[in-house]
Amino acid sequence: MIVGVIGAGRVGAVLGAALSRAGHTVVAASGSSPASAARIARLLPEAARLAPDEVARAATDLLLIAVPDDAIGPLVARLRFHPGQVVAHTSGARGLAVLEPAAAQGARPLALHPAMTFAGTGDDLSRLPGTAFGVTAPPDLRPFATRLVADLGGTPEWVAEADRPLYHAALAQGANHLVTLVNEAADRLRDAGVVHPESLLGPLLRAALDNALRYGDAALTGPVSRGDAGTVARHLERLTAVAPDSVPAYVAMARRTADRAIAAGRLRPADAERLLDVLATPRQEVQA
Repeated sequence: MIVGVIGAGRVGAVLGAALSRAGHTVVAASGSSPASAARIARLLPEAARLAPDEVARAATDLLLIAVPDDAIGPLVARLRFHPGQVVAHTSGARGLAVLEPAAAQGARPLALHPAMTFAGTGDDLSRLPGTAFGVTAPPDLRPFATRLVADLGGTPEWVAEADRPLYHAALAQGANHLVTLVNEAADRLRDAGVVHPESLLGPLLRAALDNALRYGDAALTGPVSRGDAGTVARHLERLTAVAPDSVPAYVAMARRTADRAIAAGRLRPADAERLLDVLATPRQEVQA
């Protein structure tokens, strides 16, 4: 296929490079920042760096749009498309509706989101094999989408138009918030005098993630799942003194953990009462 990429950011440049590796011809790419220009030169050396409207004209078979979610609509509204041209965006939260201006011109709309985190380097290409892609496509475009995802080294996960925000929220909760959670834990360990918190967290978090993926809520451990209100109260007392900004997140996650532990039968409602009282008034010291 003759392919163009609008938005040579971390995702667009890598997917373009993967398509090139699969034998397709990436003729043009757009990117206004110095970082985008560097990615085009590094990952898409055969592609001309052009303005978005020129990329859309050059990409006679497949136009890949990899710009921020809120920029997709205004961009698509001002571009001209070829009849029969596949226009695919990489947003997780948006579906086919945002591509209606392209479809009105005879283009074929496709939502194609890789469920993977990218750094925008060649190393990302090694992460693509086996990656799931959240795909929303018209029925007649599904065979094409399946082949395209295969060329990218991935597997399709079909997501209904109305479910794309929920699909993307789940990924953001799992991946983006995980980064915040890990760094919060590392900061609190530093506060406790641990010089290299990654040495403690690495084995623990890898085991916790593996167990969670294998066993679901049965993997829950720790004071919340045991209903140990005294320990949680001491956590909150010290967090309030040392890192008060961390308290609301701790409380929210502890409450949700308690809810899931109760629903999974790992925490009896009677044992949870005192714990939930502590979480309802987190700054009040509770005697063990």
